[in-house]
Amino acid sequence: MGVTTDLAGRTYAHRQGKGSEFTALYGVKTLVWYETYDLVTDAIQRESNIKHWPRKWKLDLFEKENPERIDLYESLS
Repeated sequence: MGVTTDLAGRTYAHRQGKGSEFTALYGVKTLVWYETYDLVTDAIQRESNIKHWPRKWKLDLFEKENPERIDLYESLS
């Protein structure tokens, strides 16, 4: 999770193993969910809230929107 103004660029960096210790350590390369906000403050608040959720709630949120975990990176361009 994270907040960015360049989702395609950030996703590309993650796919290259750069940009985050977590993504490099765990080999996270697939974008399966994202939300957009007009105000960065709203995005930061949402991220903060979700980070405190139990893992099950997070998985339910992601899987509700993308149950097959299709890589959404291609849809960004």
